[in-house]
Amino acid sequence: ISMYACLRYIVPEYFRFPGDLSPKLGLSFESIPNGLAALTKVPGQGWAQIVAFLGTYELFINKPVGDEPGNYGKGNLGLGFLGPVKDPEARKKKLSAELANGRLAMMAIIGMF
Repeated sequence: ISMYACLRYIVPEYFRFPGDLSPKLGLSFESIPNGLAALTKVPGQGWAQIVAFLGTYELFINKPVGDEPGNYGKGNLGLGFLGPVKDPEARKKKLSAELANGRLAMMAIIGMF
């Protein structure tokens, strides 16, 4: 989550979707501020759509595989079509790198506020 939060904080500085977020309210994507200020600007129905989409994904699509916590069988880069990491040593190294990057992202998003 913290990796996505970092991306969500940085990317709008360089790119914003064209068009309206809510045509009924006259709210465009460009008028949404970065960071925590966006929480009060996005309409409640928009947040409900985000929660419904993520909830559906977590409950019905993203199923754990085996007894290992956090293993969803997605393999390389979290993309199923790339196949699993077969070499145990390479898998251990990639999992350690992912954990370290997640911890770094946690510190980064704290520093951005």
